[in-house]
Amino acid sequence: MRIIGIDPGLQCTGYGVVEVAGRKCGLVEGGVIRTDGEASLELRLLSLFEGVLEVMQELEPTVAVVERLYSKYRHPGTAVLMGHARGAIYLAAGRAQVPVAEYAASMVKKALTGSGRASKEQVGRMVCQVLALKQLPTPVDITDALALALCHARPARSGAQVHPDIAAAARDRRRR
Repeated sequence: MRIIGIDPGLQCTGYGVVEVAGRKCGLVEGGVIRTDGEASLELRLLSLFEGVLEVMQELEPTVAVVERLYSKYRHPGTAVLMGHARGAIYLAAGRAQVPVAEYAASMVKKALTGSGRASKEQVGRMVCQVLALKQLPTPVDITDALALALCHARPARSGAQVHPDIAAAARDRRRR
């Protein structure tokens, strides 16, 4: 199974693609799609749609994974803008005929680290360990996207069961 995780943003959208074959999980590609911050909203959304569609057509994922929308009451405008970005991503997935799954940030953190309140640094370390990366991908949008993809790589969709590579990496970290 080939999974693309997408971390939505209007200026910088991260994506990370992993290939899952049996008990093995490996990195295919990670990158970002940038839009022109000076352009109008509709042109930025079009650019995001076209960029995501191009990546999906080139890398042919089996499924896309996007973080569930969450917003603090103090920043409702951010939620609206993220909703627009997610809409462009969902539209690109629909055009590419790629189903979309979504997870709350706390679920992604829990799947990777065992704690739904893990820091970005802890999640990043687990992404590196599971995918055998020597350094954290930059910008952080790529790491977040890879974390989403790895969360979906779990063999079962219930409880805290995780992909064997994630569980092994977590055990290795505890032994240190």
